[in-house]
Amino acid sequence: MSNGDVFLGEVIGTAILILFGAGVVAAVVLNYSKAKDSGWVVIAFGWGFGVLAGAYTAAPLSGGHLNPAVTLGIAVDTGDWDQVPVYIAGQMVGAMLGAVLCWLVYFAQFQANAEEELAQPTLGIFSTAPAIRNPVANLITEIIATIGLVLPILAFGLTKGLGESGTAVLVVAFLVVGIGLSLGGPTGYAINPARDMGPRIVHALLPIPNKGTSDWSYAWIPVVGPLIGGALSGVIFNAAF
Repeated sequence: MSNGDVFLGEVIGTAILILFGAGVVAAVVLNYSKAKDSGWVVIAFGWGFGVLAGAYTAAPLSGGHLNPAVTLGIAVDTGDWDQVPVYIAGQMVGAMLGAVLCWLVYFAQFQANAEEELAQPTLGIFSTAPAIRNPVANLITEIIATIGLVLPILAFGLTKGLGESGTAVLVVAFLVVGIGLSLGGPTGYAINPARDMGPRIVHALLPIPNKGTSDWSYAWIPVVGPLIGGALSGVIFNAAF
């Protein structure tokens, strides 16, 4: 795959991922949304479908990593680092683009947030935040949850039938739903540095009324935790399989 194909594929795929993922959170939390208060299960499946749509779209061009932690885990396992910067650049650009698209889709609902009695912080639509702020515990949660994502993805590659049938991406999408349902409670399961950092930057820049803080003091955890988890996954897979 050429650098151009990889970059374009990751931009498009990650943009779709964030459009669906941020979109489902916006649907659940924003006032005047028809899906208001539909709950965590809806959010988990929305993110899973975002992975499904984004990865299948990007797969012919880039393989559909959509996540620096996945890219890092594969590089650690294979020793091939040549295109890692291209993958991560595409993922960051795509994540920011997807966040902007989500804002445009829910523009009227975001504007309604200007009404003082309805004002609410909007960062949770774009990026993650912990239920209990404990940096060590939050970091450990993100590391473990990311291993729960990347190690199975690496192992899925050993199952020949998944690749031949084209269902590997479907299985990964359900894996993301499972992580959200089982491990998402403490930190909101970033498990993807681009998914968190790109939209957080966009949140800081967009003219959203009463949007609240972008919480930069926490922003390193959903970046560092998944990167550590991705690297450990590559080491574990290389040693065990």
